[in-house]
Amino acid sequence: MIALQLTLDGIAVGSLYALIALALVLVYKTSEVINFAQGEMSMVATFVAYSMLVQQGLPFAIAAIGAIAFAAFLGAFFEFAILRRAEEPTLLGLVIITLGFEMILYAAAGWIWGTDQKALPTPVSDMTTYELGPVVLSQVNLSIILVAIIVMVLLFVFFRYTRLGIAMMATSQNPTAAKIMGIKVKRIHALSWALASALGAVTGLLIVPLTFLDPAMMLNPLLKAFAAAVLGGLTSLPGAALGGWILGIVENFVGFYLSPEYKSTVAFLVIVVVLTIRPSGLLAKHRRKKV
Repeated sequence: MIALQLTLDGIAVGSLYALIALALVLVYKTSEVINFAQGEMSMVATFVAYSMLVQQGLPFAIAAIGAIAFAAFLGAFFEFAILRRAEEPTLLGLVIITLGFEMILYAAAGWIWGTDQKALPTPVSDMTTYELGPVVLSQVNLSIILVAIIVMVLLFVFFRYTRLGIAMMATSQNPTAAKIMGIKVKRIHALSWALASALGAVTGLLIVPLTFLDPAMMLNPLLKAFAAAVLGGLTSLPGAALGGWILGIVENFVGFYLSPEYKSTVAFLVIVVVLTIRPSGLLAKHRRKKV
């Protein structure tokens, strides 16, 4: 009974990791860049929702749509105005650029909205619970699981059945061949960053009912999401989702049977073990060189 409850709660938390991991993998597949600014982009978008909801008095649905749209613009702007302008960049150089952008966003959020913790009113509550047989599921966790599943289904449909999604997958597999086929690779890169940033905004809106809104709110989730992406495979979208759920369940069991202090250690342990035993991750195919 306890194991079933821990598993269900772990799936809810893991869904948050999975959504951010999907954003990381989406960017990595198209540009081979690990976006360490993903967490801060999510955080800033969530603060935008806070401004629209609390300061402007707009409905939550409008604020959420506005935050997601802002995040998409921010992602596309960063790729177009900053990454694309780098002259003869190396992959390490691009990663460092994302780290610099992360610090800029962190400082900007503290300057604009302050560093004190804020509460973001949401239509779901962690106090409202539902009994599903032998387990209890909070309204927040139920919302997280449902939204995550809906997003994953939409991504599957997008990449499988739309011309734009197929173009993105082709670009991620072979940019040169995609360019020869007439696909505008640079536009696909910008779209990938926009879509990944929008996914981050959705995650931020799902996280705030469980915690407070502040500039450091996404630091820990980003670490867990990176571990999930490594576990599933940095080139596999299904692997990112699977890695997020596995990590959420495992750390929930560790926190219950050992100590909550060890939950963050699980993420580091996953990274070390996976990179040592199976560098490509659970579902990604191992390739010595991408051509």
